[in-house]
Amino acid sequence: MAEGAQRPLRADARRNREKILAAAVHVFTTEGLDAHMERVAKEAGVGSATLYRNFPTREALVEAVYRNEVAHLCDAAPTLLATKPPLEALRAWTRLFLDYVTAKYGMIDALRAIAATGSNPYGHSREMILAAIASLMDACTAAGAIRTDIRPADVSAALEGIALTSAGAEHRPQAERLLDLALDGLTVGRPR
Repeated sequence: MAEGAQRPLRADARRNREKILAAAVHVFTTEGLDAHMERVAKEAGVGSATLYRNFPTREALVEAVYRNEVAHLCDAAPTLLATKPPLEALRAWTRLFLDYVTAKYGMIDALRAIAATGSNPYGHSREMILAAIASLMDACTAAGAIRTDIRPADVSAALEGIALTSAGAEHRPQAERLLDLALDGLTVGRPR
């Protein structure tokens, strides 16, 4: 095997990894980044050895959680487009974006610390998110549902602004109202 190449994970190992990542999002979001790693293992239903074999440090776990959340968010776009009309898919995806930002801001200090060491936990996340937004907007445009003078970067900036001002579960109803307001402004036939 080439240097740096990794073998694909066995099915059970992949399931354990996914359980750990999901548990870490929940634990870090509810208890903060100071939560014990053993708490993550318990929530995932795996032993500490399994957790540390997959993620030898807290930083490795935080970075993997972040990358996994970005991947889930971006992977949701084609699934939503396959199951919903384009504008409904875009609306549903914006709710997932709020979930992603909530998880991200629960880990922001750790992500900044990881970045300060020279690692780049953000990688290509911005490009991936813009591509997901573009695919949703392209489908909406093809359906004649949204304006054509707005760019994916504009929608991304609006989503980020809403998420920044309305982060946290207590602000979720307001964030959803603001998302609806932004999407109404994007919709064809709405006053500008």
